[in-house]
Amino acid sequence: MAAAWIVVLVPLVLGLAVAGPVPTSKPTTTGKGCDIDRFKSLSPQELASFKKARDALEESLKLKNWSCSSPVFPRNWDLRLLQVRERPMALEAELALTLKVLEAAADTDSALGVVLDQPLHTLHHILSQLQACIQAQPTAGPRPRGRLQHWLHRLQEAPKKESPGCLEASVTFNLFRLLIRDLICVASGDLCLRTSTHPEST
Repeated sequence: MAAAWIVVLVPLVLGLAVAGPVPTSKPTTTGKGCDIDRFKSLSPQELASFKKARDALEESLKLKNWSCSSPVFPRNWDLRLLQVRERPMALEAELALTLKVLEAAADTDSALGVVLDQPLHTLHHILSQLQACIQAQPTAGPRPRGRLQHWLHRLQEAPKKESPGCLEASVTFNLFRLLIRDLICVASGDLCLRTSTHPEST
């Protein structure tokens, strides 16, 4: 099953990597302490450290017998399907699960922990900036509902339902989608155009 996931996701990562530059826009929010706008593009050094970490994780997964009862990330996971104000909440949940799983992997494998050290530091920084933006919103928005509510519940329940191997594989294969598509979408604010072409199905 691991091989099948790699076959499906490698074209996605390659396609995202060659995408054109993201247009310049105002920060997602101008609240004090919010600096998510800078993550429209990660530095070459940051991307290189994440690629090294992903490669090490994929090598580690080859030695494990893992499977998932259902996809951890919904098949139609695309932040452009959400309202602009909902996207930071989805990205926050995505980052939180990624950090939880990768930190567990680093704790159980010292060699992997060395490779993951810098990426984990970067992900923590991104999450702290994102949370500052969410907290800086002038008024509390409506409670999550519809697609967002379903996605948040899915990610919250995944650690209870899936094996550590499934979780590790899921966040590994989702890592560059998080960095190249989802993070840039949130950082771009209104310039990440909403789409409604995908069905509600998971």
